Amino acid sequence: MAYFDAGSDGRAFSSRHRRAGALISDAPVGEPHLPVAPPRLLRQGRTVWPWVWLLVGIFALATLGFFVTVYGAVAPVLASILAFVPFGGVVMGLMWLDRWEPEPKGLMLVAAAWGAFVAVIVTIIIDDFVWRSFPIVRDIEWFSGVVQAPIVEEALKCAGILVVLAMARRALDGALDGIIYGGLIGAGFALGENVKYFIEALAEGGVGGLTAVFFIRAVLSPFAHIMFTAACGFAVGLAVRRARPVWLPWFLGLLVAIALHAFWNASAQFAGFYLPYVLLQVPLFVVFLIVAIRIRSEELQIRRERLQDYVHAGWFTSHEADMLSTSHGRRAGLLWARSLPGDRRPIMEQFIFDGARLAWARQRALTGKDPGAAADERALLQRMMLTRAELMAPIGT
Repeated sequence: MAYFDAGSDGRAFSSRHRRAGALISDAPVGEPHLPVAPPRLLRQGRTVWPWVWLLVGIFALATLGFFVTVYGAVAPVLASILAFVPFGGVVMGLMWLDRWEPEPKGLMLVAAAWGAFVAVIVTIIIDDFVWRSFPIVRDIEWFSGVVQAPIVEEALKCAGILVVLAMARRALDGALDGIIYGGLIGAGFALGENVKYFIEALAEGGVGGLTAVFFIRAVLSPFAHIMFTAACGFAVGLAVRRARPVWLPWFLGLLVAIALHAFWNASAQFAGFYLPYVLLQVPLFVVFLIVAIRIRSEELQIRRERLQDYVHAGWFTSHEADMLSTSHGRRAGLLWARSLPGDRRPIMEQFIFDGARLAWARQRALTGKDPGAAADERALLQRMMLTRAELMAPIGT
């Protein structure tokens, strides 16, 4: 509790200092009464359109039908179980990056499903068409992996980013969100592709062949597709954060994704897998991690700057703003909430989560690109005042 530097009445959330020239309305003098139903945020811009669910469902059935028709019923089940191992790992990594402002579950699910079903089955259809229609391609051993696959697969995956953005104007707030959605699309695509590769490896090489392919794709390089598509997501998210048109950044991000994919495949095609993996691909992954963590730190600083407006207007203390926008502040806040009667960490987590969303609503309001940002600000402020009162309420209230 010492971290919060309690105000004049000894409470951690008590101070209400106002300054002239605040850009938002002053905080109310009294605490809200409980119980009060928390206000709802605008759903538009945070939910999946019904027709997108329908589209993804149709492609999911088509993908399932393809695997069962071509490979039978047993092999796809076994391959799917194995493919979920790396999928689960990379999704957990992405959620760790975005753990303090989780994206809406429906949008995350549809992003992964776009990669797993829409992008995978359309890639298979295009590959079959090219194979049948252009015999010359069959004679160029490297063409499919180095040229065709990067262009077709990344175009389909990156198209999913635009679909998510169209639905999620109030959820995809910045570069980190773009990385998360792009990474989820890539993870979904890797899941579907791994099912196909694992089935074929089992059929051609038995358990030994399956083990070798699993080791290469699931153990050594599970983040490959995530990195490729996340590059495009980063470009789109950065443009959104800066309130700029997204088409050019999307196209440039697509080119980067294609180049990374082609480089990855070419290194394995012409120099074998393991030497390029150690010398080139591992350093590339390290750079990706450093960039992602750096972006998260940068966006935390932006969040702190946006929350400062509410500090000036008296809604929060400076210590609360630190708690809502810094790693050490969050840790201290959760530790303090744990010491309260009944272990109130879940309440504190909600307070921190809404604080992150409030900061980005403020960012959207300042850019002037979201006419609903002011309504979101009001709703989130009310929710946070209710959460604060719940956090500080005597036990049994």
